[in-house]
Amino acid sequence: MVMSKEFDYTKLKHVTSVDQSDRKVPYNLRQSGPTKVEMLISTRVRKSPYWHLSMQAGCWRATVYNRIYHPRGYVKPEDGGAMVEYDAIVNHVTMWNVAVERQIQVKGPDAEKFVDYVITRDATKISPMRARYVILCNAYGGVLNDPILLRISKDEFWFSLSDSDIGMYLQGVNADGRFNCTVEEIDACPVQIQGPKSKALMKDLLGDQVDLENMPFYGLAEVKVAGRSCVISQSGFSGEAGYEIYLRDATLYADDMWNAVLEAGKKHNLMVIAPAHHRRIQAGILSWGQDMDQQHNPYQCNLGYQVSLSGKGEWNKTSDYVGKAALEKMGADIKAGKKPYKLQLVGFELGGKPIEDYAPDFWLISNENGGDPVGFITSPWYHPEKKTNIAMGYVPFDGTLNSNGFPKGKVGTKYKVHLPEKYSDTPGKPVDAVIVDIPFKESFNANTREVVKG
Repeated sequence: MVMSKEFDYTKLKHVTSVDQSDRKVPYNLRQSGPTKVEMLISTRVRKSPYWHLSMQAGCWRATVYNRIYHPRGYVKPEDGGAMVEYDAIVNHVTMWNVAVERQIQVKGPDAEKFVDYVITRDATKISPMRARYVILCNAYGGVLNDPILLRISKDEFWFSLSDSDIGMYLQGVNADGRFNCTVEEIDACPVQIQGPKSKALMKDLLGDQVDLENMPFYGLAEVKVAGRSCVISQSGFSGEAGYEIYLRDATLYADDMWNAVLEAGKKHNLMVIAPAHHRRIQAGILSWGQDMDQQHNPYQCNLGYQVSLSGKGEWNKTSDYVGKAALEKMGADIKAGKKPYKLQLVGFELGGKPIEDYAPDFWLISNENGGDPVGFITSPWYHPEKKTNIAMGYVPFDGTLNSNGFPKGKVGTKYKVHLPEKYSDTPGKPVDAVIVDIPFKESFNANTREVVKG
């Protein structure tokens, strides 16, 4: 074990007081902090077509997402860090390298039938040239992925993936060829254009190719950028107004598209930034692998509205789909007042010094009167407008339901959060926290959180 001069890692203990008995692999709740290591850049992990362009734009740190190196910081801490990037997205316009959203194309006569089988919502109600936020579950009801699904045509869909190996899973589902379609990754890589000036930038970039004024949220359009073929969508991971540009043959034409956006963005104060996790937390947008994984079911991470229950509720999907039986049983148990899982994702406002960077650990949560931890924080950040820290995290499910009958945390319930020393008002003493409604800030659009009707 390599020992840090700043901290003795042999003293760390795994926290067992948080009830994770319904998980096969529990979260590691040891509080190891920002361990000082250097990321190895090797050929085992893919460099996206925009990697060199992110380096030119000043990227100074990265992580790995979907087996691709993912830029996660452009402004260094000594220059203001992530909150400078926050100012850019809420006041101007930003571009993100999100080529890590790998595109899995499903194409052929049975494309719709295949997609309908692997997602929980009704694929038949998604029109060509429209997109939707969807989830895919396993047979046990666990959330495998929550991508944006683009319907390019009657017989062609793209899964724009969040972080997991869902592309290989999808190929496995059709390994016996029961669906007459192909399932393969394609060389289409997106960037996101996010912020209040995004429409103005896109108008300058696209000219009269598309009527942006009448383009619906999750609408798609075929366009040319710098003469290169792209699909654009009105969507994004921020809660701000925004678009995504999916460049075809990105390995060949990355520089052309990227530089065209930079040129069009000059008069709009365009800034290349990392994906705006501070803003997506405000909007209540989940991050797969951080706020949920394949051992979380949709109900416990506020995605119950994505589940079709055979004609019950505001919408239904009569066809079979992966996970349907398990999800229907969970839904029935919840309706009957049972608690089919241990922990529920909730929103918090909490004390402490401003949290202005990513959390390296799942910080622990205790009850209002203290004691052993009962839950943990997944996504914390400082909210400049509220002038307080906000977070999403898991606490014991108490059976509270919202007006639509979906599980939620009881607003007003108080807890204590154990912050690291750099954020704590009094080192060694937890800060006060209270459950609040999610989202913490309204989004430009209804975003991904519409009640599912197809």
